Amino acid sequence: MSPIPSAESRTLLAVGARRRAPGRPERSEIVQTLRRLAGEGEGLVALFDSRAIAGERHLLSAWAHLGRARARGEERLRDRGAELALFVAGDDQLPRALSKVGVAADTERFVLVVERPRTIADILGAFGLEEEPTAYPVPPTEATLERLGIGAEERASVPATAWEGLVLERVALVELVGGHAATARPTPKH
Repeated sequence: MSPIPSAESRTLLAVGARRRAPGRPERSEIVQTLRRLAGEGEGLVALFDSRAIAGERHLLSAWAHLGRARARGEERLRDRGAELALFVAGDDQLPRALSKVGVAADTERFVLVVERPRTIADILGAFGLEEEPTAYPVPPTEATLERLGIGAEERASVPATAWEGLVLERVALVELVGGHAATARPTPKH
């Protein structure tokens, strides 16, 4: 695998976050803030459940695939943050993708993703969240892969040290299916 570019050299920034108080802000408030921020200013804003993020390469790969697809004119959604969720989830249907990686009522820890010129501090403040370094980045776990639809049989096919590759494969499959209605899932083994 190629080295990850330094945070200073890229326009995508990500940080772990948590609520300042249990249950606050509520999920509906978070969704409203996401919608408002999507319509304001430059740069993507996305917020994911940290239980669905399999490390830094996962997010960077999803962002790169989103950029390549859009450069080819293969825009799927108006909101780039929502479209990023497709790649992060490894699924080409937004409702399924959000059920995998989106913020749920029981989400306690988040991964906030922003593009410059936006700043992490400003966007954390807009959501009413605070930084939580233990939420991101973390390596993939069985629970993370299960959440992303990568079951025990697939996980058993490679050593745990290669689980990140399974996630990156799912991310890439979303781009391969393009605008088609097919689900980004590996072909079953016979």
